Amino acid sequence: MTVTPSSVEQSIPGQGSTAQPESAPGKKAKRKRFQFIANGKAATGLVILGIYVLFAIIGPWVAPYDPDKITPDALQAPSAQHWLGTSHLGQDIFSQILAGTRSVVMVGAVAGIVATILSVLVGVSAGYLGGIADEILSVLSNVFLVIPGLLLIIIICTSLPRVNDLTVALVIGLTSWSWGSRVLRAQTLSLRGRDYVEAARATGEKTWRVIFFEILPNLTAIIASGFVGTVIFAVLSEITLAFIGISSVSSWNWGTILFWAQGQQALAQGAWWWFVPAGLAIAILGTALSLVNFGIDEFVSPRLRTSGTGRARTANGDKVRMKVGFTPVVRPAEPPAKIEIRDGANQ
Repeated sequence: MTVTPSSVEQSIPGQGSTAQPESAPGKKAKRKRFQFIANGKAATGLVILGIYVLFAIIGPWVAPYDPDKITPDALQAPSAQHWLGTSHLGQDIFSQILAGTRSVVMVGAVAGIVATILSVLVGVSAGYLGGIADEILSVLSNVFLVIPGLLLIIIICTSLPRVNDLTVALVIGLTSWSWGSRVLRAQTLSLRGRDYVEAARATGEKTWRVIFFEILPNLTAIIASGFVGTVIFAVLSEITLAFIGISSVSSWNWGTILFWAQGQQALAQGAWWWFVPAGLAIAILGTALSLVNFGIDEFVSPRLRTSGTGRARTANGDKVRMKVGFTPVVRPAEPPAKIEIRDGANQ
């Protein structure tokens, strides 16, 4: 008599082909708690962001030279004395990049916070309240959505008598919240009809308590992703304003370095060290923010969280492997090995 392993498994309660291995509750809870940080993309992005924040805090103090100091060493290539070379006035490029990190990080953080607060207030209120409030807030969002953001920022900054980093951050934050509000409104419309929200309203909970304790916790990942995207836009906008000469060129940031390099034709003079380090600093910061954004997406979406490594089994024991961007594929299992069982009397 031959018996396949699958038939043996089905005859034992709790050990059939559909049974799933159980993990320790403590390990499972710990794994969920640190799942976002354990993501390789998110962890790499957070480490790089931490380095940038550290340089933003201590950069002007640890800079080897005064970024404004004029020296006879004009257009010197990178050396042991000047790690990233010098400008046409002998100013140390490395010191300028360190001093400009604070401006870039501060503008990105302030603009991201302001835009996120406005998008949450407008989007969640419009989606939850509905009616005439939704119509008014939606029209307001649509107006800001169709206006070119960077063009509006340039017009506002050129109209102000004085432009500094805080002014640029506030202008960017006040003009870049509309897209996030539309996303939050759509998600809130989906959440306000859920059973737990209806139950909270039926028990007499106030509107602000329902929004803060029932709606917003389920929008945390979307809000965080919108904040990261706004920071990326704010950093690029601030650098663009400095590069075209809209903001003050007397305070250092990476856009100011590129402004002077372009004005003095650094590329034509072969002074690649004048603009390449600033460009790399911008690219690495944008990459770090994008990695954090990808990590948030994978943490929120179970489909992306598997990253192609998730495996499951169907009722008949076939393997199912989840792949990002594809429909789950059922792979037939290998033919089971036959087990021969003989009676002792026949041996």
